[in-house]
This record gives sequence, C-alpha cells and structure tokens, in this order.
Amino acid sequence: MFRLFNEIGILQQLSRAMLERHLDGLTVLHFSVLNHLVRVGEGPTPLRLSRAFQVPKTTMSFTLKGLVARDLVRLEPSLEDGRAKCVFLTDAGRRFREGAIAAIGPELTEVMPHLPAGLADDLLPGLTRLREVLDAARD
Repeated sequence: MFRLFNEIGILQQLSRAMLERHLDGLTVLHFSVLNHLVRVGEGPTPLRLSRAFQVPKTTMSFTLKGLVARDLVRLEPSLEDGRAKCVFLTDAGRRFREGAIAAIGPELTEVMPHLPAGLADDLLPGLTRLREVLDAARD
C-alpha cells in the first residue's frame, strides 16, 4: 500500500505543476475550490470547504479572498445562519475552470500515446473507491 500511495503522491506533485502552469497565477487550491463547487454543489460555508480540503479555516478564507478578488466566486449570507457566508461560483469562475481544463488538454494528449489503451478506464473505478474509503475514514 505504501508503494501505491507513494506513486499517487508523485503523480499528484507532477500533475499539480502541470495544472498550475495554466492557472494565471492561481494555485491548485484555488482551482480545486472552483472544481469542488461544480462537482459537489454550490453554497457550502468556508468552514465546510476547509474541512473538505483539510486545510485550516484561515487558509480557506485567504483562498476565497483571492477568488472573490478575481470575481470567480461570490460570498452570500447563509439563509440558515446569518453569521455565516456561503460560497457560490460566478459565471467568470465557471469559465475560468473550463478554460483551465481546456488549456491542460494538449499536455494530457501528449502523454496518452505513452500509456496502454484504456488505462484511465481501468484505473478510475479503483481510485474512485479508494478516495471514497479515505473520505469516509476522515469524517
């Protein structure tokens, strides 16, 4: 299992550097928040996001501040708790995310001929299950 997680860690480091080249000065955490809002749904609180990403609330607040400054997300008062804010993707944020995914496409396409056909399809179910198990274990 250590070898598996070691390989995943190396892949994460390499893919992070590849993605950040296309983020116009933002970090993978900024992109990940945008991606999370698309994938999981909009309206979480900053605290919920900090827990989801396992980063301190101050780190998430700083990350959200950068996204708000670039008009990629907006914060609105929570309807359930007037003291809390909820995070929503803006149209610009959705376009930025899609643009980053499109921009990294050519680099990913260059890698594909060096891999066995169907590798992603073969690996994805197992990796998804591993993420689900780890996700459940942290909660």
